[in-house]
Amino acid sequence: MEEMETRILKIDVDEIKSKLNSLGCEKVKDENQVNNLYDFPDRRLLSKKGYARIRIVEDNLNNIIINYMTTKKLLSQEKYKVMEENEIVIDNSTIGSQIFTSLGLELVESIKKHRESYKYKNSLIEIDINDKSFCPFPYLEIESTDEEEIKEIVALLGYTMEDTTSKTIFEILNGEGSVKGV
Repeated sequence: MEEMETRILKIDVDEIKSKLNSLGCEKVKDENQVNNLYDFPDRRLLSKKGYARIRIVEDNLNNIIINYMTTKKLLSQEKYKVMEENEIVIDNSTIGSQIFTSLGLELVESIKKHRESYKYKNSLIEIDINDKSFCPFPYLEIESTDEEEIKEIVALLGYTMEDTTSKTIFEILNGEGSVKGV
């Protein structure tokens, strides 16, 4: 599956939630996540802006825990970040981790975050609040397969496309390039 996304950084979470509610967006996720990122010792996946991940999700809407095993590979980063994503639900995150390590990957980083996601037409609007030791500010991710819908959402939330970035969160945190407001 290909995923087209953009980010808006350093958002006012309450203001965004208010706008999403006034637009009639349906809240489809309210979750606490642990994202365990894996790579080879030479960091060949991350150096190409990809990774392997075990995500443990505490789904607060349905009161269940879901484990995902995922690989991501960057396809394009021109206007939007476009990733190839392969993901499957697994029964046991420990077994998933063992599969990655048996292939020669190692745990690189474990990132905790709270995510709320809202559906607008065929797009997802996600509010991410990471553990402050990883990322000190909240941000928005807008995911869609429709570029016009992304532009519409950005405008409806009171931003312009110049306020968005296709950079990965690692690039943003490492100060690579300039991003408005960072």
